[in-house]
Amino acid sequence: MISKDNAEIYAVHALGWMVQDDDVVMPFLAQTGVGLDDVKARAGDPEFLASVIDFILSMDQWVIDCADALEIKPEQLVEIRAQLPGGNLPNWT
Repeated sequence: MISKDNAEIYAVHALGWMVQDDDVVMPFLAQTGVGLDDVKARAGDPEFLASVIDFILSMDQWVIDCADALEIKPEQLVEIRAQLPGGNLPNWT
């Protein structure tokens, strides 16, 4: 099980992975309405990091690619999300 502190660290690394890939970061910016300056300013905000993980979890290939970059199992991204704000919400799918 991933701790809350470790989840935040992994989420920051996931953010780092995301901003290095225009095919991922550009849709994120478009969907959320934030700019790159906002991304940098909010990189330590657990709620913002939760939105990053939510976004990555929305596409299977991103999950696989991010998990590979973080050297974790893809399902651990779900564990990371569970430790961030709002992660205790039920999954209806």
